[in-house]
Amino acid sequence: MLENGGMAHRKARDTGQARQARPGSWRDAWKGTRKGGAAIAATVAVWLSLAACSSGGDSSSGGSASDASSASARTAACPTTAAGGGTGTSSGTPTGMPSGATGGNAGNIPVAKTIKKSDTSTSTVIDPTGAQIKCATSGITTTNDITYSSPTTNGKKSDLKLDIQVPTSTSGKKPLVVYMTGGGFSMADRTANLSQRTYVADQGYVVASIQYRTVTNGATYKDAVADVKSAIRYLRANADKYDIDPDNVAVWGQSAGGYLAAMTGVTNGDKSFDIGDNLDRSSEVQGVVDEFGPADLSTLAADYDTAAQKANYTAGNTAAQWVYGPGTKKSIEDRTSQIAAADPSTHINSRTAPFVLFHGSADNLVSPSQTLNLHTALRAKGIDSTRYVLTGAGHGDLSFTGDTSAAQPWSTQETMGHIVDFLHEHLS
Repeated sequence: MLENGGMAHRKARDTGQARQARPGSWRDAWKGTRKGGAAIAATVAVWLSLAACSSGGDSSSGGSASDASSASARTAACPTTAAGGGTGTSSGTPTGMPSGATGGNAGNIPVAKTIKKSDTSTSTVIDPTGAQIKCATSGITTTNDITYSSPTTNGKKSDLKLDIQVPTSTSGKKPLVVYMTGGGFSMADRTANLSQRTYVADQGYVVASIQYRTVTNGATYKDAVADVKSAIRYLRANADKYDIDPDNVAVWGQSAGGYLAAMTGVTNGDKSFDIGDNLDRSSEVQGVVDEFGPADLSTLAADYDTAAQKANYTAGNTAAQWVYGPGTKKSIEDRTSQIAAADPSTHINSRTAPFVLFHGSADNLVSPSQTLNLHTALRAKGIDSTRYVLTGAGHGDLSFTGDTSAAQPWSTQETMGHIVDFLHEHLS
């Protein structure tokens, strides 16, 4: 339905006549779709496309399209800095994919000069050049610096924090979205991407942005996946405190965070990553949003020129440490058993959550084929998976390279609308 409704999404959002939808109101429409047949389905497909456009609707009261003129006064550009004085970026990730010690031109990050065109036959191609998201001025309660876990890595304790946003414009329990920022496996700034996080919270979701361990802590991907699952268990254990519906949880990540979201979703039911506190709670999720995340690290630079491939596959670099641990002299280029175990596609099982994946066609830090191959593997195993390719889009927020416009495709009403639609569908 989303693929066929792509044109309707763009047309509806361009009119600025949309209203925001809360999960409850969307469920009512979805039930009507199932009962009413194809004609109603087409109508609701258009309405769904309107749901994420906050520039023309009353997000606090769920007003209709006719409320557009009055509601627009109650929306504004989404916040770009953390409430506690942090440096959260406006969109995308705070860094790219710093996986090489040499050969890069932006802080030693390997940046490809050429990108091989990848297959889009099983994906939906969108042109993300429309209006940017807006956030309502309705209430969202934000609590920062919550310690959710204190694991030990190589003998050193880390107090891991999360920031949580709870919408107050709707009553009752709300679905939870756990967000992981990117950072090239070497940093995890939980204050990043406040703009998009606030927008999702504004749609009626509790949004928790989490810190996780990285190679800077001497951690590997196994530790970071365990951190994500610890955060999920902690939030379920504190569901009443934060108005969370513990039966409806999704993970959402970008770049390295997208990788962790994918690993979390494919390991539903795998107890080997459940380490730490609140082990009486489930860490399973009901949906995965993966934006430009790596997957099979041995082909991380498969779409790139020779120089970029060489830089990405440097022995002992950050990506290699992510898999093999600190001090490794190995490269990620060889698909060893350890590299295979770090690939989300090797963990897909019958309990794997539904996925939506996004990638920019001009991503020069993580090969677009990374999400394509994962998407293909998910579908081959019968898992619900949808993939969007953003024409001309790069790798999220690349302001650290001097590219201040790279984030814009990722914070349009078009792109964010597909994310919210997915959450509406799978978090009932």
